Amino acid sequence: MTTLSLIQAAATRLSGHARLTPLLNAPLLDATAKRRILVKAECLQLTGSFKFRGAWSAVSALPADRRAKGVLAFSSGNHAQGIALAAQRHGIPSVILMPSDAPAVKIDNTRSYGAEVILYDRTTESRDALGAALTAERGLHLIRPYDDPQVIAGQGTIGVEIAAQAADLNITEAAVIACCGGGGLATGIALALEPHAGFRVQTAEPAGFDDMARSLATGTHQSNATATGSICDAILTPTPGTLTLPVLARLAGAGLTVTDDQALHAMALAFTHLRIVLEPGGAVALAAALFNPDLPDTVIVTASGGNVDPATFQTALTRFAA
Repeated sequence: MTTLSLIQAAATRLSGHARLTPLLNAPLLDATAKRRILVKAECLQLTGSFKFRGAWSAVSALPADRRAKGVLAFSSGNHAQGIALAAQRHGIPSVILMPSDAPAVKIDNTRSYGAEVILYDRTTESRDALGAALTAERGLHLIRPYDDPQVIAGQGTIGVEIAAQAADLNITEAAVIACCGGGGLATGIALALEPHAGFRVQTAEPAGFDDMARSLATGTHQSNATATGSICDAILTPTPGTLTLPVLARLAGAGLTVTDDQALHAMALAFTHLRIVLEPGGAVALAAALFNPDLPDTVIVTASGGNVDPATFQTALTRFAA
């Protein structure tokens, strides 16, 4: 299981390899939301998302002899790119299973980082079965996108940074909203912030794919009815992780949901007021802070990824930019 000490060890291994991303604020964005919003800009992280942290943490933690055989991952794009770059910088092979409907920019970038990309149909094929076959055939080490203690530890380094950056701003109480698929990001942040009683983590998901929110509400694993149907491709997971749900059930508040239009609107506002580029799945936490009235006066959100298809970004700006 991931612990605070595991997160601190991951932070040590990440030092000099990952970026310390800023905590951004814009008065006009605050005015729109009618609350203070601070944005942890992980869209500026290497590979364009927070996933590089967990990838580097997991790859660097492997024993050298096991790491040398290579790694396997499955992802719609952000975990894929993080693993590909971490493997490349460690000088080892990587194989990535990606759904065929993943954004082209994410598939192309993953290949550019040196990974072998294998596409599959997420509506008819099981990535777990495909991954098991590849692991057995090639001796690769599977690094799961969220149900991996070292991946969660890497994502938890964001929480360590948030605590330090908030302290510099004299912020001792805030809701901390994390974009959520399987829950690795939210879990890592929640564990890192557990010693800081004034911070409460909440998850944000797209409407119709709110398996974590429903699982937190019921106390049991809930699944989504479909695998596709939202523009927030980065966080369309079937059900919460087995490692993540128990932690979030203990440490997180109620889950939040946003519509695709609200995610697009948040993307436009992030560009207008902060000059950062977000993908839909990376904007849902900001959307929750902007459009949910039942939140405290200070909210910290993760802008978790910026690997957006140009056409989708253009749609956001055309429809919602001021």
